[in-house]
Amino acid sequence: MTKLNKPILAIAATAAALIAGASPVFAQDRWDWGGGRHGDREYRLIGAGVPILYPELRTTNRGRAFVMRNFDFNRDGRVNPREARAANRAFANVAGSRRDRFDWNSRDHAVVVEERGGWDRGAMRGYGFRQTSRGATLRLQEDVLFKTDSAVLRPGAIEKLRPLADYLSSERGVRVAIDGYTDSRGTDAHNQALSERRADSVRAAFDEMGVTRARFSVVGHGEADPVATNATPAGMRQNRRVEVTLLGQRADRFSNSD
Repeated sequence: MTKLNKPILAIAATAAALIAGASPVFAQDRWDWGGGRHGDREYRLIGAGVPILYPELRTTNRGRAFVMRNFDFNRDGRVNPREARAANRAFANVAGSRRDRFDWNSRDHAVVVEERGGWDRGAMRGYGFRQTSRGATLRLQEDVLFKTDSAVLRPGAIEKLRPLADYLSSERGVRVAIDGYTDSRGTDAHNQALSERRADSVRAAFDEMGVTRARFSVVGHGEADPVATNATPAGMRQNRRVEVTLLGQRADRFSNSD
């Protein structure tokens, strides 16, 4: 099954569930968000269900596109109350309690990747991969991913890793090493355990984004192999990091514009 067909199949399955009277199951990464080549089209809503829609869906073009491209189940160009309630449930499931802060741009990225049938070269180039003896290596500092002395991912860390997950989903033969490091503060045992938990949290994030094949090597190194001095706050900040290496890959593959 191609990526491009998945949204269509998901919409059809949702429609069938509604017709059968069942409660549809909504998948966050299966909606057509109206971005990509559809982004310039103006959408309008008519029908008895329009007043029921959340304001974020009713008053913005991206919201209207989301409704019409996914929930006009009978394709009559109108929104009935059942379709409106389905759209509200799906949007609430994705956007959470702060619907007014929903990031439509991140959904644009997903649409562009899906339409290309692969990975976002610009986003991969932005990671700044460097060549190492093991492959193309990306260095992610602690403050990008975690709170201090924690292995819990910050809000937004998943979106930081999403272009890389798209690449790995497209390039299924690429194996990955995830290595965690800390600075020299704390005991050796604490630093070792923290580096292992952080590396595993990054691996779990990829798993959450659907990169579930057994292709990861996950290792914590504690305070070993510093890249800067631990005598200064700036140096310690550099040493608190997670490195992701695409084993056997060339870094210059991601620095080229084509």
